Amino acid sequence: MKPPAQGYSLSQIDDNWQAVHRATLGFAVVDGRVLLIRKKRGLGAGKINGPGGKLDAGESSLQCAVREVEEELCITLVDPLEYGELKFQFTDAYSIHVHVYLARSYLGEPRETAEAIPLWFNFADIPYDEMWADDKIWLPRVLNGEYVTGRFIFDGDTMLDHEVAFRKFA
Repeated sequence: MKPPAQGYSLSQIDDNWQAVHRATLGFAVVDGRVLLIRKKRGLGAGKINGPGGKLDAGESSLQCAVREVEEELCITLVDPLEYGELKFQFTDAYSIHVHVYLARSYLGEPRETAEAIPLWFNFADIPYDEMWADDKIWLPRVLNGEYVTGRFIFDGDTMLDHEVAFRKFA
């Protein structure tokens, strides 16, 4: 792993840290498979990721997770639960605070939209080499029922440093 870029360290992501944007990721997880997307536009375009996006004014993170999955995949998550909180700082000064949600069922049929292509994967077959570098650190454990908190420093697509903690989901 590269050393943190000049002037950027995990210590900057502390209790006083404020992200430029707040966002969510929402995963449908059914029968040992997870619904991911090939992102068509925005941050991470071209990568495989979980569906999600930025909170609208006055919206809770749970409302955002449900809305974003509906917009990107045309399905509605049923009873999603929060499984994580991730804080990302980029060396270009962009930052994002992400809440992670999982749902064990959904309504509707996943469809391609202008934003995303739906892709189902068995847990063992998730293509981490086509995803953000942090995903392989936390996503497998979240899919296995753990809650994650994490802080990450990125320079573009390159993860420079990270710190994560896990606990059993209550």
